[in-house]
Amino acid sequence: MIDFLVIGGGIAGQSAAARLSAHGNVTLLEAEDALGYHASGRSAALYEAHYGLDSTVALNLASENYHRTHNGGYLTPRGLIVVAKAADQAVFNADLDDLNLTPIDLDAARAMVPILNPQTVAFAAFHDAALDIDTDRLMQDFTRVVRSNGGQVLPKHAVLSIRRLGNIWEVETSKETFQARIVVNAAGAWADEIAAMAGIAPIGLTPYRRSMARLPAPGGHDVSGWPVIMGAGETWYAKADAGKWLVSPADSDPTTPHDAYVDDMVLAEGLARYEEMVTEPVTRVETNWAGLRTFAPDKALVLGPDPDQPYFIWCAGQGGYGFQTAPAASQLIADLVTGANSELDEQILAALNPNRLR
Repeated sequence: MIDFLVIGGGIAGQSAAARLSAHGNVTLLEAEDALGYHASGRSAALYEAHYGLDSTVALNLASENYHRTHNGGYLTPRGLIVVAKAADQAVFNADLDDLNLTPIDLDAARAMVPILNPQTVAFAAFHDAALDIDTDRLMQDFTRVVRSNGGQVLPKHAVLSIRRLGNIWEVETSKETFQARIVVNAAGAWADEIAAMAGIAPIGLTPYRRSMARLPAPGGHDVSGWPVIMGAGETWYAKADAGKWLVSPADSDPTTPHDAYVDDMVLAEGLARYEEMVTEPVTRVETNWAGLRTFAPDKALVLGPDPDQPYFIWCAGQGGYGFQTAPAASQLIADLVTGANSELDEQILAALNPNRLR
């Protein structure tokens, strides 16, 4: 008998499985050939504590110490610059408040990112609190915890059916059938489908596509020390990655659960918005991809027991915040399952509780 059967091998499922493995026998199921294949494998890998709703920010902040110190830490300096045209001053001012940014003059901004276009960039702001997350090592370490505590991590196990047999869940997969005391639904874009299999009412999750293009380093620059650049109102962003330059149109188009791919027109429009603000044109896209950022209707994460079935645990709706919230979100799952007190206050717990969506 399995104590905790976690469905979904992204960062949400891996971190929840790791936390729960200290409290019982855990099996982690992933449908794909490898863990972190969908949204987790296509992340911008950025820790930005003040990005998101109040409940998300609370999880970000509660995760910070873990990210900084656990296993030597997972964070490295990056920084964030937001730039705007003269016509976008109101949007730029809103970003200053939302992201705790400090305005800087264009000379200072170009000293950090020399490709910023002085003919179009009218406003710039910066802070150094945006940090890169070593997402690969974070996932590997969570998975290592599961295995070291005697748990199983099983890719290529697509869930086919879920039945409640008395006090036990029976979960049939493409490989074998499992019986478990508690099911944790960390299936990302597919979390509502997993709930429906189990006879649980869906909560209205919607996946949104987010696209990315990998470009050569613009103008042959060494981009390794450049901060993330974001257009005011998050209309695009760009980030260094292993000597290359990633540009996203920051698209957020609702779709259905699937192995996401780029819409060429959306990507082209986003690259055009980016090009308007820099001096180096986009001459070549080396590769592109897309991922799904899945949100609940109110955009807050969904963490905890289903109101109608306490042995079915939601760990869903991470949106674009899965990695930066993972330490605190997974700890909350473990606290709720074991009855331990959470360090999060009651208002934040209510904002994350699945009850709010019924």
